[in-house]
Amino acid sequence: MKSKMIGVVVLASAWALAAPAARAQASASNDSPTVTDRDIQLLRQDLRSNKKQLIAANLTLTDAEATKFWPVYDQYSAEVTKLGDQRYALIKEYAQNFGSLTDVQAKSLIDRSLALDEAVAQLRIKYVPIVNKVLPGTKTATFFQMDRRISTLIDLQLSSQIPLVQDQH
Repeated sequence: MKSKMIGVVVLASAWALAAPAARAQASASNDSPTVTDRDIQLLRQDLRSNKKQLIAANLTLTDAEATKFWPVYDQYSAEVTKLGDQRYALIKEYAQNFGSLTDVQAKSLIDRSLALDEAVAQLRIKYVPIVNKVLPGTKTATFFQMDRRISTLIDLQLSSQIPLVQDQH
């Protein structure tokens, strides 16, 4: 398991490549390269693929369990992706307004970010019984533990790359 977690770190590190999009858009000049929405879309797609491979490598499933689990996982992943789209939109909005955020804009961004955190938690709560219908309890717990760890590492990498809000007063 320890060697597999190295893959998690690699996965999380790759996500950090997306963060320069926020800074690039915030401080773009004519001679500096920028990261496009397409670049971010491809990176996120690659991360989803790597995450699935990492889960497959660490979640020992019988053929019967795998047949039932992976369609549920794909459905769950699609819903997580929608929430990720919203998070990326918030990051873009922050980047576009970096250095000139009003108090109202800053409060709106944090409120919406916290609402997304809550939506992710609610999605996990929704899916625990769904996954538990196709996997035994220990494997359900292992899946959600891995999902949470991977997400936490990605969030840590991403948040460490986003500059803090600057007080305009």
